[in-house]
Amino acid sequence: MATAFVIGIAGGTGSGKTTVADLIAEDLGPDRVAMIIQDHYYRDLSHLSFEERARFNFDHPGAIDAARMAEDVRALKAGLPVERPVYDFKTHTRLPRTVRVEPRETLIVEGILVLELEEIRSQMDVKLYVETDDDLRFIRRLRRDVSERGRTVESVIEQYMKTVRPMHLEFVEKSRRHADIILPWREFNQTGVSMLVRMLRYGVQDS
Repeated sequence: MATAFVIGIAGGTGSGKTTVADLIAEDLGPDRVAMIIQDHYYRDLSHLSFEERARFNFDHPGAIDAARMAEDVRALKAGLPVERPVYDFKTHTRLPRTVRVEPRETLIVEGILVLELEEIRSQMDVKLYVETDDDLRFIRRLRRDVSERGRTVESVIEQYMKTVRPMHLEFVEKSRRHADIILPWREFNQTGVSMLVRMLRYGVQDS
């Protein structure tokens, strides 16, 4: 297999990164696309008490096992399968099982900090930043954390003010300077995604 074409997709929490990644994968052909998502690569916090885990700054680059993630991206880009970790957001721990990811001709790497982490960014062929208004991003995060991660509204707001917003301003938003393409994304930007996919098709074919 030839070297995979790597697409990096970053943006703030709740910006629509996953939706954009899924739309690109669907358009390119799901059986031709592999995905590596930053959320699976948070460091294991099982050595801490649950209270300490809950207070941990998950939005700082140091919260990510960047070495493991970069290694998996490197392997998939070279046409090798990987066993990626599984992270439990309710307990803030890495589970003992893994999930096998097979190499494909296109690899999508998605997460809030993937453009900030140089060892990951340097392996990308195209770098995309999804830009969405702050109020919409917060509402989406609030809904997700309450419905999917068992959080209270109060805890989500507290975390957002203490770590999510400051880290977004310090790291995530500044990482947009590394992007090749900035995609406005409020509710749905199918035109922008379609144009992007057409561009990517040429990149994939030429890689």
